[in-house]
Amino acid sequence: MPTSIFLAKLIGPLFLAVGVGLLLNAAHYRAMAEEALKSRALIYITGVITMAAGLSVVLSHNVWAADWRVIITLLGWLGTIGGALRIVWPQQTETMGHWVLARPAGMTVGAVVWLTVGAILSFYGYFR
Repeated sequence: MPTSIFLAKLIGPLFLAVGVGLLLNAAHYRAMAEEALKSRALIYITGVITMAAGLSVVLSHNVWAADWRVIITLLGWLGTIGGALRIVWPQQTETMGHWVLARPAGMTVGAVVWLTVGAILSFYGYFR
């Protein structure tokens, strides 16, 4: 389980920081997202980085257990698939991004998800 603890310690605080940033600076994050969606190159580059990060998690931690560790595995697969979709269908990423940004609660829901996952992983990584 050392890999699970390491990844929880790595991913947990990152997700907490993103969630807090989203809650405290929603307008700024919305503006950054709108700006990023205008750049095809940025969508592609984030796809490559996201897919590489997701694959690194999947290759080192493909654990399908009925406990908290499955969160890490799911994040790895979501990163792998999400990154591949950005590479193969960047226009769909742009469409989905605009759809999320058009919803008033989109940023708040996103912040809650980031905070929840970050809190769970930080708890298991640092306190369990």
